[in-house]
Amino acid sequence: MSTEKTTSAAATTSIEAMFAAGTHFGLGRSRRNPTIAPFIFGTKNTTDLFDLEKTKPILETAKEFVAKLASEGKTIIFVGGKREASTIVKNAAMSLNLPYVDGRWIGGTFTNFPQIRKRIDRYEKIVSDREKGELLKYTKRERMLIGKEVEKLERMFYGIVSSKKLPDAVFVIDPRREHNAVKEAQDMGVPVIALANSDCDISDIEFPIIGNDGSRQSIQFFVEQISKAYQAGKKLVKAAPAPQV
Repeated sequence: MSTEKTTSAAATTSIEAMFAAGTHFGLGRSRRNPTIAPFIFGTKNTTDLFDLEKTKPILETAKEFVAKLASEGKTIIFVGGKREASTIVKNAAMSLNLPYVDGRWIGGTFTNFPQIRKRIDRYEKIVSDREKGELLKYTKRERMLIGKEVEKLERMFYGIVSSKKLPDAVFVIDPRREHNAVKEAQDMGVPVIALANSDCDISDIEFPIIGNDGSRQSIQFFVEQISKAYQAGKKLVKAAPAPQV
């Protein structure tokens, strides 16, 4: 697929729309990470303000990458466990039929994926057995313990049950908070797309998106941008002409 087609799939975002969503508000100047300095427009009342003229092109680059992945049938996992992001991340990922983590990152999700997959398989088997009535052979106490196990596994892994292999990229809200997910992705060679505020280190992130990662409105805006880019990439697959025999 040509870059031109992929680029056209990810509609350009206006600076006005970013400004209206409050994406330009950073954190206090004293919390600024040096890697963010080039993206700072100025400071108002000790709060850093982002230069959206610089955020826009890196957002477009991230969207092009996402659209390309979708056009190739590849998978992105959405990660955002902070209170402001969790529901937004979950809803967006579910709408795209993509995996997500909307709570605590479980260590080894990437670096020890085979073991994590075994636990997911265990969860799926118990659920299947329960639906078939096969748990009735156990005592009441045993069924209670199995029920608690299911609840725990569901809480930990429900968002990634569909994952049969490592994702092709990870989209993270707040890489400083989700540093474990970022580190595991880097260790496994999984590209990272990250919405990063002024306190984040973006030196090793392939596709940083510099913006407010603390307000729901800003998070919603950026998650929608990435989601729309993925949807657009999938549409390119459907629209592609059938190969000639």
